Amino acid sequence: MNRAALLGSTPHTGLGPRFWRLALSSGTSNLADGVFKLALPLAAIAFTRSPTLVAGLELARSLPWLLLALPAGALADRMDRRRTMIVANLARTSLVGVLALILATDGGSIGVLYVVAIGTGIAEVFYDTSSQSILPSLVGRAQLGRANGRLGAIELGAQQFVGPPLAGLLVGVALATAFWSTTALWAVAVAALWALRGSFRPEREAAPTTVRSDIAEGVRFLMTRPMLRTMAAMVGVANLASSAAGAVFVLYAVGTDSILGLTETQFGFLVLAAAAGSIAVTFVNDAIERLLGRARTLTVSVLGMVLFTASPAVTTNVWLIAAAMFVGGATIMLWNVITVSFRQAVTPDHLLGRLNSVYRLLAWGTMPIGAAAGAAIAETFGLRAVYASMGILTAALLIVNCTITDAKLIAAEGGDDGAPTTS
Repeated sequence: MNRAALLGSTPHTGLGPRFWRLALSSGTSNLADGVFKLALPLAAIAFTRSPTLVAGLELARSLPWLLLALPAGALADRMDRRRTMIVANLARTSLVGVLALILATDGGSIGVLYVVAIGTGIAEVFYDTSSQSILPSLVGRAQLGRANGRLGAIELGAQQFVGPPLAGLLVGVALATAFWSTTALWAVAVAALWALRGSFRPEREAAPTTVRSDIAEGVRFLMTRPMLRTMAAMVGVANLASSAAGAVFVLYAVGTDSILGLTETQFGFLVLAAAAGSIAVTFVNDAIERLLGRARTLTVSVLGMVLFTASPAVTTNVWLIAAAMFVGGATIMLWNVITVSFRQAVTPDHLLGRLNSVYRLLAWGTMPIGAAAGAAIAETFGLRAVYASMGILTAALLIVNCTITDAKLIAAEGGDDGAPTTS
């Protein structure tokens, strides 16, 4: 269905009921994500204290981005994106429901957690690729920044503001309770998405194409556009660093033998700091962008990412770490709103699924590498060495960030981005 036919509003009106149905489903789904992603490593330390095995769960969960992102993007541009999201969430509901049942009967092992991590990771690739591709079918180009800001606030608020402390509380009751709750939340998300009626299969040329040629077209689109290529590479490095840091953070923070010595519930509230920063900045992100311009705002974002990643290396004061996480969460949200809106604005609808998948292959495919690196550094040099080395790596992004200017971003949105012309 044509994007223009689906807008149903002018750039000066509200985002519309269809957007808010998507937001309701996305918020519930991300709340399930937030509970699950914190409950999983907390479940792991009930079976092992090995940094390699605990960090390996994040590697297993994120590895599908490296292996399946490209075909998932090609399929997202062939299939109805809403239906793909529904099927992906049904798969996650089933997997986590089985895990909850196993844990409720005093079963389970680290191996079972790995199976669920891989399965939910595969479903996440298809869900997230379609989720980011569906938004331009619901709002106009002029509304993308506002829509992404609202959606980002809802998603991060649910996933990182409500999810982590809720996960800590639920795990404190019983491991199985956390996963039963996750199952129920994903089921609700499916029901809410079902209420979003309409066709979300992108228009394609009449001539049939192969999945391989579709993938090649998406790769070519990104690689011939300097701004998109630079942003994807920068996010890839940043995600490698944050994945390395995050993969062993539960070992750094939770337990009497950890550096911070927190309980599971306290750990949930510590992670809450990043989400609080993300939500707070959505009330002023437009003003910051107008004041600084997009390019300078991205520079500020990189500085916040450095603080976010490196703080556990230089202090063990939980309040200072929480403050760094608050600032980091705010600046990461600024980065996401600007770059996602830019990506959606410069990409034709029929290519958006493939572009998002290629972008995320570069941006998220590094996460399993980061998780493996975090485990190796922690085993060899200790936990704080992970945060020091990853902070230095993130700081190096400031060099690349200098190539992004407001003039180049505006030119790219106008079609003058250095890409070769096509007939």
